Amino acid sequence: MNTQVGFTLRGRNPDVLTCIANLSNDEVFTPPEFANRMLDTLADAWAADHGGANIWADKMVKFLDPFTKSGVFLREITSRLTGGLATEIPDIQTRVDHILTRQVFGIGITQLTSLLARRSLYCSKHANGEHSIAHSFNTDDGNIWFERTEHTWVNGKCRHCGASQTALDRGQALETHAYAFIHTDDIKTRVAELFGGDMQFDVIIGNPPYQTSGGGGGTNDSPIYQHFVKQAMQLEPRFLSMVIPSRWMAGGRGLGEFRAEFLGDRRVRNLIDYENAKDAFPTVGIGGGICYFLWNRENPGSCECTFQKNGSSIGPEPRVLDEFDVFVRDSRALDILRKIVAISKRPFEELVSGDTPFGLATNFTQYTRNADPKEGQLRLYANIGTNRVRGVMSRDTVLKNTHLIDVWKVFLPVAGSGRERERSGVDLVLGPSIIGEPDSVCTQTYLVAGPLASLSEAKSVESYLRTKLARFLVSLRKPAQHVFRGMYRWVPVQTWDRTWTDAELYKKYAITEQEQEFIESMIRPMEGTIGDE
Repeated sequence: MNTQVGFTLRGRNPDVLTCIANLSNDEVFTPPEFANRMLDTLADAWAADHGGANIWADKMVKFLDPFTKSGVFLREITSRLTGGLATEIPDIQTRVDHILTRQVFGIGITQLTSLLARRSLYCSKHANGEHSIAHSFNTDDGNIWFERTEHTWVNGKCRHCGASQTALDRGQALETHAYAFIHTDDIKTRVAELFGGDMQFDVIIGNPPYQTSGGGGGTNDSPIYQHFVKQAMQLEPRFLSMVIPSRWMAGGRGLGEFRAEFLGDRRVRNLIDYENAKDAFPTVGIGGGICYFLWNRENPGSCECTFQKNGSSIGPEPRVLDEFDVFVRDSRALDILRKIVAISKRPFEELVSGDTPFGLATNFTQYTRNADPKEGQLRLYANIGTNRVRGVMSRDTVLKNTHLIDVWKVFLPVAGSGRERERSGVDLVLGPSIIGEPDSVCTQTYLVAGPLASLSEAKSVESYLRTKLARFLVSLRKPAQHVFRGMYRWVPVQTWDRTWTDAELYKKYAITEQEQEFIESMIRPMEGTIGDE
């Protein structure tokens, strides 16, 4: 028998799973190299907890990938166990049968990916087929389970994952994308049904689906990876490791409760965070970056945090994750933040409106462009595409935040920036603001800072938001492109009696030269002069 038993597949160039990982998809495929980084982190933690023992030489450890796609995690685990157990189980076929039947398990997320995972792991889409490297299965599925699962629709949404019935109730011919691992009220009972009532997994590892359609795509898509994390924790493995988008650290629709629970969980012992997701998934764009974590059931404590930025690693450094209500990704920013928070009396957030400040949607059209307001009319600031436009509209149309109409204010663009940092390491963070005169309003494209007493106060606020320090503080709470009210929480209110400069702010908050250099390296200068549009 060929002593490699099919595992020469992982040495082919190019590796087929590397090619698959280069496909862009809502369900992101994991490159083998990145899967192995996660497995290395796991192996180090296992050794630290078990007197230096090699996890890959332990024939009793059971692994589960509950959302397997290409099968890369199961394949790489099997390859490592095949080498690690060579002494204890010398016969290669006996060893492979033991690993595949007793140690590695998976749950497919679609019929296609379950077939792909079986092909990667067993070298055959049939676990009991003639070409399978496993000789002890009596079913096609082996230990990679998949059956079609249905959503539970309540008022047009799935009560388990929040998916839109309009988008995904598509009949028997198409995949439901109702992932079995999160479409259950009792995950322990469900797993017992799939793999046996006495099954206790030592390691759960993988890359879950990230989002589900809200019906319109884009911003209507809702994150679901947090549901997979919570379900896996309910199974109480010794170790849990997943790769998920980093947006949860400071934002994300419906992620507030998850963020608080995750940051407060002392069993999260390793967090490796990539500012640019392409450092993990080279051809897939994931705004806000990507991270993976290792959760250790038996050994709570501080978390070793590593931040990958522009090819360099910051850390690992021990951190208490819930020092603040959001996670500050770069530990070098913490000393600066602590200084400012300690003496700040009022957050700029209190001056900022919520979303859609005057009740006028982005696509509002009931205005006349390039006209001057007459009696009973208001100046409107809006965007058409990426172009800023001005027009006039009826005062009677505005029913929300009417106290902000007749005062000076500053319009803050909701669409900030974010891609710049991923490409070059520096970022504008905020788009240029606009001074809003009395009798003016804006569409949903902007937030409003106000009320302000005069034009000079408005110019002072605008100058402040152009400083690198103010934009730096916003960036710490800004996981992606858009800027909302809560992201101004760490920006302190100033006196609006001057044109603010970074030099004044650095002196006021005792920002050291080294800290200044760090801020300057993160934030781009904002061109133009005060009052420009």
